[in-house]
Amino acid sequence: MTKGNKISNKKELSPEQREELLGGLKARFEKNMHRHKGLEWAKVQSKLEANTEKLWSLHEMERTGGEPDVVGHDKKKDEYIFYDCSAESPKGRRSVCYDREALESRKKHKPENNALDMAAAMGIEILTEEQYRAMQELENFDKKTSSWVQTPSDIRERGGGALFCDYRYGHVFVYHNGAESYYAARGFRGSLRI
Repeated sequence: MTKGNKISNKKELSPEQREELLGGLKARFEKNMHRHKGLEWAKVQSKLEANTEKLWSLHEMERTGGEPDVVGHDKKKDEYIFYDCSAESPKGRRSVCYDREALESRKKHKPENNALDMAAAMGIEILTEEQYRAMQELENFDKKTSSWVQTPSDIRERGGGALFCDYRYGHVFVYHNGAESYYAARGFRGSLRI
Protein backbone atom coordinates (compact mmCIF):
# COMPACT_ATOMS: atom_id res chain seq x y z
CA MET A 1 0.00 0.00 0.00
CA THR A 2 1.15 3.52 -0.65
CA LYS A 3 0.49 6.67 1.32
CA GLY A 4 -0.87 10.10 0.51
CA ASN A 5 -2.97 10.48 -2.60
CA LYS A 6 -1.52 7.46 -4.41
CA ILE A 7 -3.83 4.47 -4.82
CA SER A 8 -2.89 0.83 -4.27
CA ASN A 9 -3.28 -1.51 -7.26
CA LYS A 10 -3.91 -4.56 -5.07
CA LYS A 11 -7.69 -4.77 -4.62
CA GLU A 12 -7.70 -7.36 -1.86
CA LEU A 13 -7.47 -6.90 1.87
CA SER A 14 -5.69 -9.26 4.21
CA PRO A 15 -7.88 -10.91 6.88
CA GLU A 16 -6.32 -8.54 9.43
CA GLN A 17 -7.08 -5.46 7.31
CA ARG A 18 -10.65 -6.68 6.76
CA GLU A 19 -11.19 -7.22 10.48
CA GLU A 20 -9.70 -3.84 11.37
CA LEU A 21 -11.78 -2.05 8.74
CA LEU A 22 -15.03 -3.74 9.75
CA GLY A 23 -14.34 -2.95 13.41
CA GLY A 24 -13.71 0.72 12.60
CA LEU A 25 -16.78 0.99 10.37
CA LYS A 26 -18.96 -0.63 13.04
CA ALA A 27 -17.68 1.76 15.73
CA ARG A 28 -18.31 4.78 13.47
CA PHE A 29 -21.77 3.44 12.54
CA GLU A 30 -22.76 3.04 16.20
CA LYS A 31 -21.34 6.43 17.19
CA ASN A 32 -23.23 8.30 14.43
CA MET A 33 -26.73 6.78 14.37
CA HIS A 34 -28.17 10.17 13.29
CA ARG A 35 -26.67 9.50 9.82
CA HIS A 36 -28.57 6.24 9.32
CA LYS A 37 -31.63 6.06 11.57
CA GLY A 38 -33.41 2.72 11.49
CA LEU A 39 -30.55 0.76 9.89
CA GLU A 40 -28.90 -2.24 11.51
CA TRP A 41 -25.16 -2.87 11.47
CA ALA A 42 -25.57 -6.66 11.10
CA LYS A 43 -27.28 -6.21 7.72
CA VAL A 44 -24.66 -3.71 6.57
CA GLN A 45 -21.84 -6.02 7.64
CA SER A 46 -23.41 -8.95 5.81
CA LYS A 47 -23.42 -6.90 2.57
CA LEU A 48 -19.84 -5.81 3.14
CA GLU A 49 -18.57 -9.34 3.71
CA ALA A 50 -20.22 -10.46 0.46
CA ASN A 51 -18.56 -7.68 -1.58
CA THR A 52 -14.79 -7.86 -1.09
CA GLU A 53 -13.95 -5.39 -3.89
CA LYS A 54 -16.31 -2.82 -2.36
CA LEU A 55 -14.70 -3.51 0.99
CA TRP A 56 -11.37 -2.65 -0.65
CA SER A 57 -12.89 0.64 -1.89
CA LEU A 58 -14.06 1.46 1.64
CA HIS A 59 -10.54 0.71 2.86
CA GLU A 60 -9.19 3.22 0.31
CA MET A 61 -11.73 5.79 1.50
CA GLU A 62 -10.59 5.16 5.07
CA ARG A 63 -6.87 5.12 4.23
CA THR A 64 -7.09 8.51 2.52
CA GLY A 65 -8.89 10.12 5.49
CA GLY A 66 -12.51 9.97 4.35
CA GLU A 67 -14.01 8.28 7.41
CA PRO A 68 -16.74 6.55 5.35
CA ASP A 69 -20.10 5.91 6.99
CA VAL A 70 -23.54 4.71 5.95
CA VAL A 71 -25.83 7.60 5.02
CA GLY A 72 -28.75 5.68 3.56
CA HIS A 73 -30.28 2.51 2.18
CA ASP A 74 -31.74 2.19 -1.33
CA LYS A 75 -34.56 -0.26 -0.63
CA LYS A 76 -35.33 -0.82 -4.33
CA LYS A 77 -31.80 -2.00 -5.10
CA ASP A 78 -31.09 -3.20 -1.54
CA GLU A 79 -27.87 -1.18 -1.48
CA TYR A 80 -26.30 0.69 1.42
CA ILE A 81 -24.90 4.11 0.57
CA PHE A 82 -21.61 5.27 2.08
CA TYR A 83 -20.24 8.81 1.93
CA ASP A 84 -16.97 10.23 3.23
CA CYS A 85 -17.98 11.74 6.56
CA SER A 86 -14.70 13.25 7.75
CA ALA A 87 -15.23 16.69 9.31
CA GLU A 88 -13.04 18.27 6.63
CA SER A 89 -12.26 17.23 3.05
CA PRO A 90 -10.22 13.99 3.23
CA LYS A 91 -6.54 14.81 3.84
CA GLY A 92 -5.19 12.10 1.57
CA ARG A 93 -7.14 13.49 -1.39
CA ARG A 94 -6.28 17.18 -1.28
CA SER A 95 -4.07 19.24 -3.57
CA VAL A 96 -5.52 17.60 -6.68
CA CYS A 97 -7.02 19.29 -9.70
CA TYR A 98 -10.43 18.23 -11.02
CA ASP A 99 -9.76 15.82 -13.93
CA ARG A 100 -7.11 14.45 -16.31
CA GLU A 101 -7.80 17.13 -18.94
CA ALA A 102 -7.10 19.81 -16.33
CA LEU A 103 -3.96 18.01 -15.13
CA GLU A 104 -2.59 17.73 -18.65
CA SER A 105 -3.35 21.40 -19.38
CA ARG A 106 -0.96 22.56 -16.64
CA LYS A 107 2.46 23.49 -17.98
CA LYS A 108 4.18 23.94 -14.59
CA HIS A 109 3.68 22.85 -10.99
CA LYS A 110 1.41 19.94 -11.80
CA PRO A 111 -0.31 18.22 -8.86
CA GLU A 112 0.37 14.52 -8.36
CA ASN A 113 -3.14 13.46 -9.34
CA ASN A 114 -6.66 14.57 -10.18
CA ALA A 115 -9.94 13.96 -8.36
CA LEU A 116 -11.80 12.01 -11.06
CA ASP A 117 -8.95 9.56 -11.72
CA MET A 118 -8.35 9.05 -8.00
CA ALA A 119 -12.03 8.32 -7.40
CA ALA A 120 -12.15 5.85 -10.32
CA ALA A 121 -9.01 4.09 -9.06
CA MET A 122 -10.63 3.79 -5.62
CA GLY A 123 -13.86 2.42 -7.09
CA ILE A 124 -15.96 5.34 -5.82
CA GLU A 125 -17.90 8.26 -7.31
CA ILE A 126 -17.30 11.91 -6.48
CA LEU A 127 -20.33 13.41 -4.75
CA THR A 128 -22.75 15.40 -6.86
CA GLU A 129 -23.90 18.82 -5.68
CA GLU A 130 -27.21 17.24 -4.67
CA GLN A 131 -25.47 14.51 -2.64
CA TYR A 132 -23.21 17.11 -1.03
CA ARG A 133 -26.23 19.16 0.05
CA ALA A 134 -27.97 16.03 1.39
CA MET A 135 -24.84 15.13 3.36
CA GLN A 136 -24.86 18.61 4.94
CA GLU A 137 -28.42 17.91 6.20
CA LEU A 138 -26.97 15.12 8.39
CA GLU A 139 -24.37 17.40 9.97
CA ASN A 140 -22.06 20.16 8.81
CA PHE A 141 -18.85 19.26 6.97
CA ASP A 142 -16.09 21.29 5.27
CA LYS A 143 -16.20 24.26 7.63
CA LYS A 144 -12.52 25.02 6.88
CA THR A 145 -11.95 23.12 3.62
CA SER A 146 -13.76 22.61 0.33
CA SER A 147 -14.51 19.61 -1.88
CA TRP A 148 -14.71 19.19 -5.64
CA VAL A 149 -18.13 17.90 -6.76
CA GLN A 150 -19.18 16.30 -10.03
CA THR A 151 -19.32 19.01 -12.64
CA PRO A 152 -21.85 18.78 -15.48
CA SER A 153 -20.14 18.32 -18.85
CA ASP A 154 -21.76 21.47 -20.29
CA ILE A 155 -19.95 23.51 -17.63
CA ARG A 156 -16.62 21.77 -18.27
CA GLU A 157 -17.01 22.33 -22.02
CA ARG A 158 -17.54 26.09 -21.63
CA GLY A 159 -14.15 27.18 -20.50
CA GLY A 160 -12.60 24.59 -18.30
CA GLY A 161 -14.18 25.35 -14.93
CA ALA A 162 -15.27 22.84 -12.32
CA LEU A 163 -17.51 23.04 -9.25
CA PHE A 164 -16.62 22.76 -5.58
CA CYS A 165 -18.58 23.20 -2.37
CA ASP A 166 -18.06 24.12 1.25
CA TYR A 167 -20.06 25.05 4.34
CA ARG A 168 -19.78 28.60 5.67
CA TYR A 169 -22.04 30.94 7.66
CA GLY A 170 -24.69 28.25 8.11
CA HIS A 171 -25.01 27.60 4.34
CA VAL A 172 -23.70 25.32 1.63
CA PHE A 173 -21.91 27.32 -1.04
CA VAL A 174 -21.26 26.11 -4.58
CA TYR A 175 -18.49 27.83 -6.51
CA HIS A 176 -16.55 27.39 -9.72
CA ASN A 177 -12.81 27.46 -10.21
CA GLY A 178 -10.41 26.57 -12.98
CA ALA A 179 -10.42 22.77 -13.13
CA GLU A 180 -6.62 22.86 -13.27
CA SER A 181 -6.40 24.63 -9.89
CA TYR A 182 -5.50 22.76 -6.74
CA TYR A 183 -5.25 23.78 -3.12
CA ALA A 184 -4.03 22.27 0.14
CA ALA A 185 -7.52 22.78 1.59
CA ARG A 186 -9.50 21.28 -1.32
CA GLY A 187 -10.04 17.59 -1.90
CA PHE A 188 -13.07 15.54 -2.82
CA ARG A 189 -15.64 13.38 -1.09
CA GLY A 190 -16.85 10.12 -2.50
CA SER A 191 -19.84 7.82 -2.43
CA LEU A 192 -20.04 4.06 -2.66
CA ARG A 193 -23.07 1.81 -3.00
CA ILE A 194 -22.92 -1.72 -1.62
